[in-house]
Amino acid sequence: MAGNEAPVRADESAAGIPDTAGESANLAQWLRRWAAETPDAPAIRQGALTLSYRALDDAAGRAASLLTSHGVGPGDHVSLIMPNVAYFPIVYYAILRLGAIVVPSNPLLKAGEISYIWQDSDCRVAVVLNLFAPDAELAAKDTGTDVITVVPGEFDQLLAGQEPDTSVAERSADDTAVILYTSGTTGRPKGAELTHANIGSNVATMVETLSHTGPGDVVFGGLPLFHSFGQTCAMNSAVYAGAALALLPRFDAEQALEIVQDDKVTVFLGVPTMYMALLAVKDPQRFDTSALRQCCSGGSSMPVEVLHGIEKTFQVTVLEGYGLSETAPVATFNHPDRPSKPGSVGTPIRGVEAKVVGPDDQEVPVGEIGEIVIRGENIMKGYLNNPTATQEAMRGGWFHSGDLGRMDSDGYFFIVDRVKDMIVRNAFNVYPREIEELLYTHPAVAEAAVVGVPDAVHGEEIAALITLKEGEAVTEDELREWTKERIAAYKYPRIIRFGEIPKGPTGKMLKREIKIG
Repeated sequence: MAGNEAPVRADESAAGIPDTAGESANLAQWLRRWAAETPDAPAIRQGALTLSYRALDDAAGRAASLLTSHGVGPGDHVSLIMPNVAYFPIVYYAILRLGAIVVPSNPLLKAGEISYIWQDSDCRVAVVLNLFAPDAELAAKDTGTDVITVVPGEFDQLLAGQEPDTSVAERSADDTAVILYTSGTTGRPKGAELTHANIGSNVATMVETLSHTGPGDVVFGGLPLFHSFGQTCAMNSAVYAGAALALLPRFDAEQALEIVQDDKVTVFLGVPTMYMALLAVKDPQRFDTSALRQCCSGGSSMPVEVLHGIEKTFQVTVLEGYGLSETAPVATFNHPDRPSKPGSVGTPIRGVEAKVVGPDDQEVPVGEIGEIVIRGENIMKGYLNNPTATQEAMRGGWFHSGDLGRMDSDGYFFIVDRVKDMIVRNAFNVYPREIEELLYTHPAVAEAAVVGVPDAVHGEEIAALITLKEGEAVTEDELREWTKERIAAYKYPRIIRFGEIPKGPTGKMLKREIKIG
């Protein structure tokens, strides 16, 4: 976008979002609403377990009473450490209905990492699934945090002995609802404060303009609920819409397809590596996925070959979007009522603006690469106890994403790479995603991650870590020559290695953990 042109902005009408002026903005009201209107409708499914909206609301009320007995009140920070099990939404909405703040964390964190988060966010109480209690208990010794250990069965009995708290605390739109700690790729993790309005607006837009979810729908719950994508777009969106959430505690492609078949999932949410795994399942058509009407992808850019593969295999449309924890998370999306562009993350959602800027924070011309910056209803309040980081991220009133991208003449955004992932070889900028897209077209390649490695002659050299498809074979030299024939000489990977690509809890590739000598 050049010169003085206005940034791309979504429709600001916010049609369909309830007017909450003068009312409590507490997200927990959604659960109370459906418990009253459709009490017997399924809310949570996990294997053989089904919780109705009445049962989920009752359990959340009892959990709220339990938390109150541990001293939790409005404004308190409560840590929540567990995978995608039914206890997660029970405790999550219990915390919110007390007016307290949820601090969800990856269950795989170690004691030192947990201690840092608890100290930084001043968590006085933590609710932890028993499988992950040992590290939490070690952290508690350093922080004095009161740990409530959730032992399946025993915890149910504990809740049964509580009188359910049927009230929902008053919260204003700008009150913090959730604190999400970023991955910490640059120094210590930072706690992004998301308000009730941030999440509420993002959920309403997701449901009303993107997924069109409603009662009777079943949303796939395989994305980690402690992460913004799974929490906002799956769990909170399902509860906002009165739909059911079908949980999968640990992602496995065959189990995911079984859930899609058995629970008649209508909306599937995943990151690209999840979709790659679905395509790698032997004879995926043996599963009945006919109830699926929409797939949504986010977390990282989806290779075009994978998108086409999913649409062909499962006969369903894949809509790709973009966002970050700091944007609650959705910022742009391919809208279902507009043309979709493969490889694009779409246009800004309702109530959000986005543009592409250069190093001087000035907009760049259409088609040129720069950093994507965002502002709107979805942007976090700031980083907890970190005004310096907040000011740096929010320069000029725009959240600076750290992602490189471009915008075409139709206002569609394309993610090129993370600013920090860009490779500079012989003074030429090389964007790993471009090379990865090419590698995915090779018939033997299942997954590809391209990174830069230090080089005394060229500054950085281009390296690729490749996972081959089962039963396929190709040598490093053969794959190197194949790419060399199809891409500019300064771009092709001189170094190719085969192996498993490290991934984070959401299935996102962790390039910072790739070590290639």
